[in-house]
Amino acid sequence: MFFKEIHIRMRIILLFSCLLFILVVFRVFYIQMFEYKKLNTLASALWSRNLPIEAKRGIIYDRNGIILADNITTTSLVLIPNQIKDKKKVSYELAKILGVTEEEMDRHINKKVSIERVHPEGRRLDYKTADKINALNFEGVYLVKESKRYYPYDDYLSHVIGFVGIDNQGLSGLELQYDKYLMGENGAIKYFSDAKGERLKMAEVYQQPQAGINVMLTIDHNIQTSIERELDNIVAKYNPDNALIIVMDPNNGEILGMSSRPNFSPNNYQQYTVEEINRNLPIWATYEPGSTFKIITLAAALQEKKVDLHKDTFYDKGSVQVENARIRCWKAGGHGHQTFLEVVENSCNPGFVELGQRVGKESLFSYIDKFGFGKKTGIDLNGEGTGIIFKIDRVGPVELATTSFGQGVSVTPIQQIVAVSAAINGGNLYQPYIVKRLLEPETNSIVEENSKTLVRQVIDENTSMQVRYALESVVSKGTGRPSYIDSYRVGGKTGTAQKVKDGVYMVGNYILSFIGFLPADDPQVVVYVAIDHPKGVVQYGGVVAAPIAKNVLNDCITTLKIEKREGGTEMEYNWMDKKYFDIPNVIGMNKEDAIKELKSFQIEWTGSGKIIIEQSPSGGERIQEGSKVRLLLGEN
Repeated sequence: MFFKEIHIRMRIILLFSCLLFILVVFRVFYIQMFEYKKLNTLASALWSRNLPIEAKRGIIYDRNGIILADNITTTSLVLIPNQIKDKKKVSYELAKILGVTEEEMDRHINKKVSIERVHPEGRRLDYKTADKINALNFEGVYLVKESKRYYPYDDYLSHVIGFVGIDNQGLSGLELQYDKYLMGENGAIKYFSDAKGERLKMAEVYQQPQAGINVMLTIDHNIQTSIERELDNIVAKYNPDNALIIVMDPNNGEILGMSSRPNFSPNNYQQYTVEEINRNLPIWATYEPGSTFKIITLAAALQEKKVDLHKDTFYDKGSVQVENARIRCWKAGGHGHQTFLEVVENSCNPGFVELGQRVGKESLFSYIDKFGFGKKTGIDLNGEGTGIIFKIDRVGPVELATTSFGQGVSVTPIQQIVAVSAAINGGNLYQPYIVKRLLEPETNSIVEENSKTLVRQVIDENTSMQVRYALESVVSKGTGRPSYIDSYRVGGKTGTAQKVKDGVYMVGNYILSFIGFLPADDPQVVVYVAIDHPKGVVQYGGVVAAPIAKNVLNDCITTLKIEKREGGTEMEYNWMDKKYFDIPNVIGMNKEDAIKELKSFQIEWTGSGKIIIEQSPSGGERIQEGSKVRLLLGEN
């Protein structure tokens, strides 16, 4: 009996031992097969150290490959506290070089971490400071290369591009919107240390950083330069509360240029407030559009066949009564008897009230919605506004009347230019965009490409053609004459919108605007200019904004190689306008005869002799009266 019990116990012990052995074998197998990488990583973390190498952000280009946002190499300070032997001395020397207190540096040096990045005082050091630290040759003190964002044109296109913070992370504009593409992946220099943190004499492992994706914009550098120049001139001449300009291709939604004032320097973003940095006025600002909105009313009336521009007439006596509101024309006493084409040319408010009433509130507000007002356009920038449009059940006769000429509604500049583009391009509303391509950083091969996105067709081609015709007439005969460019067929519309504060219209405080395009028969570019409360000038969009738009359009002609066009409506000059003339060919004439032929121009003489042997511009070219003609004198 006794031996039997011993035998049973031995069998139990043997069984238990076998199970334990199997369990150990299974555990070893599990660790080797499933947890090896995890445990190896944890073990490696105990004796390996990584000195970070920051990746370069993707470069931002204009549409022609001009760099708008680049990187420069800088140096940053990294400490390995366990390797620093004389902590007091190191703290004293580094504090002196970096211009901080020893107490601040002590906190970094005595921190219980394996690696301490000295932030922010040790980040993005200049070469002079880095050389001083390097000359100390302290153990545990390392200088690592870092990439710093650099904007070669500084405040140029600042709200669109945005800026990055000290950690190279996008904080506004495209830098924020496309941060996940631009950022890249950081690398490191890996080395090994013992339990005390002492560096071991083993080979270092270099993990190469991966640069971010490059971004190519739809922006054209030359057009953007024109915009920035004109905005600077606006500020210097008129001291406005703010100003903005947008240039767009009406046939696909590509933004060719966009900027505003005030702007900021992304290279020195710390000097600006959050509001100054984040307020990208062309997509964020909302205000009453004024008469540029009349283009929408005109398009709706033409599409619904409620008006014939040549046959239908309207008598403007200076005002019109709508219920208990008297709506006045900008011209005291009114324009008298007009065709509706002249109503458009003269920007006559009572005439547009009549058009709005003909279309009706349901139909007009349906077109306003189709043209994209009251909602975001979907442009690939953050911070876009929506504007404010009357709800249809709150629209009475007065609201219908004021909306017809752009008062009482609130829109964004980007909505304005997108809607007008649809009105003149054949009726197609396109989603605007500013990023053209994403490019692989090594080869610049295309990773992703944006293309035009048709939102909807709003009006038909015949209606669009009539809108273009009417707006060309505005420039050649009406309020938009200061934007006229001879031989290039410009169309456009002026706007003078009274500003509202606390629900009351302000006295003498206006937003002056102009939206123009060319060529009028086949639009290739559209420009929108808005100036908020310019000082010391007559408050009319045609007087202030139209000439600025003309300057930008002239630069677009050169940049986009837009050719001259024949036909169109002839300029109707008044006594203040400078006329255009064909230059006579005076080569071969004597000096006296040439002076008679060129009496409408300034003459600049060079050379000696009695006969004109060369002239510039050449005979037959068309220029504005008073322009300079250079003549070279010689013998036969």
